[in-house]
Amino acid sequence: MTTTNQDTAAYVASLMNIDKSALPPDGGERFNRLIFARSPYLLQHAENPVKWYEWGEAAFAKAREENLPILLSIGYATCHWCHVMAHESFEDNEVAALLNSHFVCIKVDREERPDIDDFYMTVSQLLTGSGGWPLNIFMTPDKHPFMAITYLPKRKRGGMSGLMELLGNIAALWRQRPDMIESNCRKIMTELDSLGKRGSSAVNPEVFSISEKALRQLSGIYDRTNGGFGNAPKFPMPIYLSWLIRQRRPHPHPAPPLEWEGNVNQAPGSEGALQMALHTLRKMRCGGIWDQLGGGLHRYSVDPVWLAPHFEKMLYDQAMLAMVAVEAYQATADPFFSSMADEIFTFAERELLSAEGAFCSALDADSEGVEGKFYVWDKQEVVACLGDDGELFCRYFDITEEGNFEENNILNIPVPLDEFCRRAGLDSGRTAQVLEHSRAVLLQRRSGRIRPLRDDKVITSWNGLMIAALARAGAVCGKAEYLERAARAATFILGSMRRDDGRLLRSYLHTPSEIPAFLEDYAFLASGFLELYEATLDTRWLDEANLLAQELLRLFRDPESGEFTLTGRDAEQMPIRVSSDHDGVTPSAFSVTAQLLLRLSWICEKPELADAARLALAGCLGELERNPLGHLGALQVLSLLDTEAVVATFAGAKGCPELSAMLRELKQHTLPNLAVRREYTSGNPSVSICADQTCHPAVTDPQQLAGLLSRIGLYTKRMNHP
Repeated sequence: MTTTNQDTAAYVASLMNIDKSALPPDGGERFNRLIFARSPYLLQHAENPVKWYEWGEAAFAKAREENLPILLSIGYATCHWCHVMAHESFEDNEVAALLNSHFVCIKVDREERPDIDDFYMTVSQLLTGSGGWPLNIFMTPDKHPFMAITYLPKRKRGGMSGLMELLGNIAALWRQRPDMIESNCRKIMTELDSLGKRGSSAVNPEVFSISEKALRQLSGIYDRTNGGFGNAPKFPMPIYLSWLIRQRRPHPHPAPPLEWEGNVNQAPGSEGALQMALHTLRKMRCGGIWDQLGGGLHRYSVDPVWLAPHFEKMLYDQAMLAMVAVEAYQATADPFFSSMADEIFTFAERELLSAEGAFCSALDADSEGVEGKFYVWDKQEVVACLGDDGELFCRYFDITEEGNFEENNILNIPVPLDEFCRRAGLDSGRTAQVLEHSRAVLLQRRSGRIRPLRDDKVITSWNGLMIAALARAGAVCGKAEYLERAARAATFILGSMRRDDGRLLRSYLHTPSEIPAFLEDYAFLASGFLELYEATLDTRWLDEANLLAQELLRLFRDPESGEFTLTGRDAEQMPIRVSSDHDGVTPSAFSVTAQLLLRLSWICEKPELADAARLALAGCLGELERNPLGHLGALQVLSLLDTEAVVATFAGAKGCPELSAMLRELKQHTLPNLAVRREYTSGNPSVSICADQTCHPAVTDPQQLAGLLSRIGLYTKRMNHP
């Protein structure tokens, strides 16, 4: 059934509520087998004329019995090009007839099954040099791939092949030249097997020289005018930004100056690295990639100036950018960055928070079948809504009669407020009040529009990222409400997203899924719990992080080699183990695992966990020097593996406000090797610091703590800000 975004959310909800007990296994005349799925993405295709299967033995058995090739189509609910291909092809009876006659068709939600997506995305990159979604794989009944494509139109168009022609050719080749397909599969599987065996190295990399190389590479692709890295499309790259911010600390091996203008031609760990991150954050916050009314970040910019975004909003982008903004605030004390994090959290609570207190996955880019329609404005509508304040608002947010995006306007801020007011001869305080009131008026007006679809899946790993960001921000900014939100999400996951035997599950939508959680789920969630412990000094969260870490070691660590896998030993395995050890849109599960285990080794005094952390990175060491930008998470952990922890021990009664005040002082700066320990005592509240093999006398108030940390050289001077 073809739907527009006007009713997609209601449509998916209605399908979930259908009594399926009377339906036949194939879904009957109205539906296909996806009607029994719980994924919003799969349910969007439940009325396609294509006879879709979910991933499972039923599909593979049919392919074997009838000797048919398989079309595996992987996407996600808020994917714009997935919608386009579905509308053009999978809802089309002619395409469906060809697919149903000559193929077994399988749909997969990549967010539910990152293991399947990871394996076949590796196939796509091997065969085509690129990847993306929708990812369409042609393969044999034994799951061996022989072709990969992304979006194709139904018919040949503008230099692109057409899906109909391709399907006909593959069907003919399958019948007439099975030997050719078999030979191609063998070659691909051999290459995949060799990929799976690459990268492990027993040699300790030269971490500092690789860090210098990474910084030089980032400086080479850095956009000095607009911020960010590369041209277009331009992604926020929070992993890059976080790594750059963390370079601002003493560095034992200074590098030669970077060869580019400005105040950034300095060695790693200096203000130069930090300035790249801060400038990028400011430019994004003022650009169209930022929702200037509702807060939060769109997926990426299609241009180099951050104006026109791909309008999708992903939970993981919000969580990671909020964490980066908090880290920027720690480095600078500039409220611009704490405000940036707060706007993300406000958006997430308003639009992504589930009824149970966890966070939903994403908002679609489209509404009413048009990408970005929910977010863009016509000047006449703005002026009509705002009256006398309309022209001022339009000047500040770059709204014109002609428009800056397809005859409409994407709100952005070309000139900072102080400069805008100086040029116009306006009082900045009064102008800020007018603009803020106008934003609230337009946000209310926008709330009456038809909203983009929200994917209501609660994904364990992505919630772990948001829990971590909220916890860090709560500690740094002194916001108890952030800690409450983080704890509520954490409590829900512990109570509702585990099997009876305690096994963590991947996702939740009205009920928990049956899909076992992956390495990233365990690592990200446990890391979130660890941040929550360090933000609250509540040892419950340390205990939960420890339990998850022990389960992680049992399920994902090879008992012989000690190396880790993305999929648990109790779960379905792909034909060949091809584990992505590089960072993607989220940090590598291996690097987050290593960081988690290392932090726990410091806090709990368990050196065997540090050994396990080292092995978690074994698979990426061979690639690290060749491609440091793809492994910045691993590089960060490697730089800490052989360092001594800075141990801060908080002693006092539970709920002691003096400890909270000293904790906030400690959290004002990023200390990557910090280990927070908690001792419950009846004496006066105090904090003791041990660093560089020296334990210093305990202190009892924030001022004493700040002085101590300054004297022993643990705090870098926070930058002055405008």
